[in-house]
Amino acid sequence: MHITRNWSLRLALKGGLAIIALRVIIAYLSTDALSLISQAANISTIRHARPVHAPSHLPRTANRTLGFERVIAISLPERSDKRDALDLMASLTEFDIDWEDGVKASSIAEKAVPYGISLDRAKENFLGSWRGHMNIIRRIVETGISSALILEDDVDWDVHLKSQLSNIAQGTRHVLGESASSFPPDSPYGDGWDVLWLGHCGEYAIQDDETMPSYSRVTQWVDWGAFPPHTRLVHLSGLPVCSFAYAVSQKAAKKILYALSIDGLHTEFDNALAALCRDGRSDASYHLKCLSVNPTIIFHHKPKGRLTGDSDINSQGEDGGERQEGFTESIKWSMRLNLKNILLGRPLEQQFDD
Repeated sequence: MHITRNWSLRLALKGGLAIIALRVIIAYLSTDALSLISQAANISTIRHARPVHAPSHLPRTANRTLGFERVIAISLPERSDKRDALDLMASLTEFDIDWEDGVKASSIAEKAVPYGISLDRAKENFLGSWRGHMNIIRRIVETGISSALILEDDVDWDVHLKSQLSNIAQGTRHVLGESASSFPPDSPYGDGWDVLWLGHCGEYAIQDDETMPSYSRVTQWVDWGAFPPHTRLVHLSGLPVCSFAYAVSQKAAKKILYALSIDGLHTEFDNALAALCRDGRSDASYHLKCLSVNPTIIFHHKPKGRLTGDSDINSQGEDGGERQEGFTESIKWSMRLNLKNILLGRPLEQQFDD
C-alpha cells in the first residue's frame, strides 16, 4: 500500500510524522514484568500526560550514532551481501556503522570455551555467535566507549527510526525517573540504564504511534489486548529475547564481560544476557538496569532469495528452497523493503495494510 503523498527522501528519513501523543501508564513493577503487562488492564492508577515537547538534548538521538557513542554491527567477513545492505541502509538513514568481524565456532580453541557449557552443543549452535558478541563487549571495555548500540547484520528498521528514537528516549528517561531533571544527561536516553533492548513489559506507553503495525503483525510476548491499538511500550525488562539490537553502557559492558565469559556461560548469549537483566533487581545479581521497547523497532529481516543465506548459525534451506518476497516481522515501514523506493524518489510502501 502506498502512502497518500510522495515524501522526499530527507523528509521520510528524518521523520515526517506528526508529533505522537503520549500516555503514561504508572504501575508498580512486580518481580515478573511479563506478568505485569498481562495484567495491565487491571491497573487502577493511570495518568494521562500532557503533550510532550522534546527537551533540547533529545535531538541527539538523530545524530550520526543515534545518541550513543558508537553503533557497531557484527558480521562474518565473507557475508559481503549483508554488509552491503546494512551499509546502504545506514547511509540512507544518516548514521554511521563500525564493523566487528563475526567468529566461527571452529576457530575457537577448546581451552578458551567458558566453564559451564557443553562444548559439542555450543559448537553446533551458538559458540561463534557468543564469541562475536563478547569481542564487541571487550572492545567497548578496552577502548572506554561510553555506550554502544550493537546490531546483528540481518536487522531491519523503520524508515522513521530517528523520530522513533526521540520518543523512546523520553520514555526511557521517564522510566528511570530522570524526565524532570534540570541537568541534561550524558545520554539522551538518561544516565541510569545499563542495557537498552530496542525490542521487547512496563510503565511508559507511546500511544497512537503511526509506525506501529496492528498487533497481529508483531511478536506475541505481550497480551496486547490490554492496550489500545498502536501502543508502543518502554519498560523495565522482564526476560527479553534475541540479541539483534541492544545497547550497553561502559559499566554494563564490564559486568557482562565478567559474567558471560570469565565467570562462565550456561546458555546462548542472548538468553544469558536476558537472565542478567531478569535477575538485575536481586541482591545476588550484577544489578543491571535493563530497559526494553515493545514491540521492537529493530527486527531481523527474511530476505528474498535462497533460504541457505538466512542464518550463519543454523543450517536452513539445504533442500534448495527460495523465498519469493522478503519480509520483516513487527516493522511497518521497512527500510530494507523501501530501499529502491527511496533511491528512485518513489512513494514509500508499508508492509501491512492493517
